[in-house]
Formats: sequence, C-alpha cells, structure tokens
Amino acid sequence: MSKITFLGAGSTVFAKNVLGDVMLVDSLQGFELALFDIDPVRLNDSYQMLTHLKENLKSTCKIVAYSDRKEALRGAKYVVNAIQVGGYDPCTIIDFEVPKKYGLRQTIGDTVGIGGIFRSLRTIPVMMDFARDIREVCPNALFLNYTNPMAVLTNAMITHGGVNTVGLCHSVQVCVPHLFRHLGMDDTGVQYKIAGINHMAWLLEITKDGVDLYPEIKRRAAIKQQEKHHDMVRFEIMLKFGYYVTESSEHNAEYHPYFIKSRYPELIERYQIPLDEYPRRCVAQIEGWKRMRDDLVNNKSLGHKRSEEYASYIFDAIETDVPFKIAGNVMNTDLITNLPREACVEVPCLVDRNGVQPIHVGKLPPQLAALNRTNINTQLLTLEAAVTGKKEHIYHAAMLDPHTAAELSIDEIVALCDDLIEAHGDWLPKFK
Repeated sequence: MSKITFLGAGSTVFAKNVLGDVMLVDSLQGFELALFDIDPVRLNDSYQMLTHLKENLKSTCKIVAYSDRKEALRGAKYVVNAIQVGGYDPCTIIDFEVPKKYGLRQTIGDTVGIGGIFRSLRTIPVMMDFARDIREVCPNALFLNYTNPMAVLTNAMITHGGVNTVGLCHSVQVCVPHLFRHLGMDDTGVQYKIAGINHMAWLLEITKDGVDLYPEIKRRAAIKQQEKHHDMVRFEIMLKFGYYVTESSEHNAEYHPYFIKSRYPELIERYQIPLDEYPRRCVAQIEGWKRMRDDLVNNKSLGHKRSEEYASYIFDAIETDVPFKIAGNVMNTDLITNLPREACVEVPCLVDRNGVQPIHVGKLPPQLAALNRTNINTQLLTLEAAVTGKKEHIYHAAMLDPHTAAELSIDEIVALCDDLIEAHGDWLPKFK
C-alpha cells in the first residue's frame, strides 16, 4: 500500500483541505494517509475528522494516526509538511514583542525580517531531523513543504537535508484572480507568467488574445490609489517598479524599507498597513478553532470540495502521468539567470511521472532581480547561521534585512538579536 505522510497533522483545517482532496482523487484511492503530530489531542482531532470524511466520501484511503514519527514516515511515497515550531505562544509573541522594544514593527514576520529569521532558526533543526528520518526510512519520497519561511526551509531540505523537496505556497494561484476582481476586470482566458522568489514573485507577463493587459491594469490601479484600499503597498510597488508582486500588501510592507518607518508614521495610514497582523490572526484562529472544533471533528455528515492546494494535483500527475503545471519553490539551477544559484526560487514547474520539473525563466527585469536579491541575502545568511551554528551570521542576516536595516543601527541590531536569542531559550539551538 502506498503512503502519504502528513507531518503537523494537528493542523486540522489544513489536513482536511489536503487529505480531503486526496480522498476525492481516483488515482489515490487505497493510499494510506499517515498522520503525525507532537500534540496527541490535535492529532486525534484530525484522525476523527478524516475518518468521518473518508466514510462520507466513500474513499478507500486508510487513515492511520502515529505516535512515532519515523514509523509514520516509513515507506512513504509522499510527505506533506505543515508544522509550526514554537506556535503563537511563546514564539510568535517573542518575535513581535521583543523587536517592538527597539521600535521595530512588523506585520506578519514569517518570511524574512527579524521575525522570519528567528522562525527559520527554530524550525531548521526540526526539519533536519525530518530529513534524517526520511533518508533512512523513505529515501525516495517527494517532500512537499508548506511551512514558512518557505524559501529558507525548502533550501535547507534540499541543500543540507538531501531530500527531494518542492515548496508550495498559495500566493501564485490566487494572484491574478484577486487582482482582477479588485480592479473589476474579467480574468477569463487570461494567460500569464509568474516567477521570482516566494512571497516576492512577479507577474512578468499577462495577456488575453495576444494583447498585453498591463497598461489597463496600471491605469485602473493608479485610479484605485487615490482612495484607501487593502492592496496599496502592492499597487505602489507595481506603479514604481513596473510589475505586480504575488504576495499580499501586509507581507510586502515588511519586505522593503519604504513603508514601515518610525520617522514617517503617517505612512502606516497612507498605505493601510496592518501592524501586528499575524499575532491578531493567531488569536482569532485560536478562538475560531474553539468554536468550530466540535462541528469539524465530530460532524459525521462532513463533506468536502476539492481545494486549490497543489498537493493532490501533484500526486495525481505523478500517479497517472497526466501533466499538471504548478508554481514551485526549487533550487535555482540557472532557472532565473540573474539570481544566485544557491537561492531557492519560485518558478513554473511541470509535474508528471518524472516528478516536479522546473521550467527555465531566464532573466528577470533588473529592478525585480535587485529587489529579490535584497531578501535572498537575508535568507542565505539565515541558512548559514543555522548550518554553521555561528551567531555572527544571525547578525549578518538581520543587518542585511531591508526593513530592519532601515530602522535600526548596527549596535541596535546586534543587541536585538541577542535579546531574541535569550528570549527564545531552548526553542533555539546553541550558537557559538
């Protein structure tokens, strides 16, 4: 029996999306869906929910919950990763509250920036444990990483974990539909090309019947910028740098040095930037789970409609050899020629029986490559810190982060990193 292993299966809603999708696919019937989570209560919640769902969907998949990670992985053909190390309390709280003491504010803090750096540092050791188990008990498995910081963790699994990995994010699938809905445009029959790095990939081309749609997009966006709306940062980036970026404005506000500035507090209102957005979402999700838990876990009539998540489509394409195109995070094997080879990039990929095959993109427009490199610098130095255990590389990563460097002096950045290391305690490995 073939096996799909889900690490972090206590993410019950996400497990329903991914594994519920699997149960709807003909080629994946009969697979074992192996669940693992370090929280036995949440693991059991997901097991109960998926068991009811399996019965309602009349799926022949087998649901198995494991208390031993290595046994959950043993013999797996596919592995889905959706863990969060440290959770909201204490680690997300630390990521946001300690920098605030230095006047450094964030919105999401899960990609780069000071929050993204420390999220990487506490997650990479756990991922390397996964990699050791995978090399031992399922060395040919395809690892689907959904955990942020996407680029750093995917890079770590491939480069240092020796695991066949693709990183998957939602931002590319929804980029064009959300943009067109916001601008009152119809995306039927639209063709487009997106590439860059995770959370900062670029809508490079967009046409319909051979006609370039960018002039009309920019015309409408310029009008929109005269009023307050939720996507002001991305529209500003597009109007100044020429291209629309995939990830949301609340994310991109902290990827650049232009928007969250203590010297110019009026920018927060001007660009509608939601400071501390991720902690608010965490609290809302925790409260929401309390309200929805019983209905989701114990609902014996639970149904499911296939989601936009790539996982089941990837599995199906490999099993059936019917090609499917995704946006994947992979190593830059000269796929984007003006970004570093050691970077993880987000590019179109074709999936079939041969697995995930990235597509060559070539050069990005120079200003877009330059913006990507500012974030790649921090990603690579964060990875260097994790791999070498050298504290100096944590400082380097933070000093080169665009938002952090724009707000703090070198001495403040070093002191902030030291405070964050101390506050995290045993959630981090020891750095020398």
